[in-house]
Amino acid sequence: MAPADFKALVRRFYALQAERVEAYKLFEEGHDAYLRTGPHYDFDHYRQLVHEITQAFSGISQEVLQIKEQLHQDCDRPDLSEHIDKLQAKEKEKLELTAKLQLAKQNVQDHPEDEDCGQSVQELKQKIIKNKESLSEILQDFKYDCEEPE
Repeated sequence: MAPADFKALVRRFYALQAERVEAYKLFEEGHDAYLRTGPHYDFDHYRQLVHEITQAFSGISQEVLQIKEQLHQDCDRPDLSEHIDKLQAKEKEKLELTAKLQLAKQNVQDHPEDEDCGQSVQELKQKIIKNKESLSEILQDFKYDCEEPE
């Protein structure tokens, strides 16, 4: 594979990561809007948002996995495909944590007297912060390994 093609793959990978960040923003904003409809939640609207976000994440993941295969097979860069494997696992974990956090936030709203609910929100926020730190480290390793020696 030509160096220009390699660079295009890497650029597309970063663009997909940016799309993921944007999808998370929309997901969080949509959940905040959903919580504002309580106590009689507009679940239909929220379910549609979840469906759309799920489709977006699925499409991004599929394309990232294609890039991973191309980097491994066509570019002979198993090191980069390994970073992508790690990244995909952490992204899956982040999505699961985000869903749990959303449920916990609703529980806090529905049961303000229950201190355990608030504690659960704080614990999940800390796990998400640690997850984002891991994602950042993986992306740094990816970037470092992508750079060609002069």
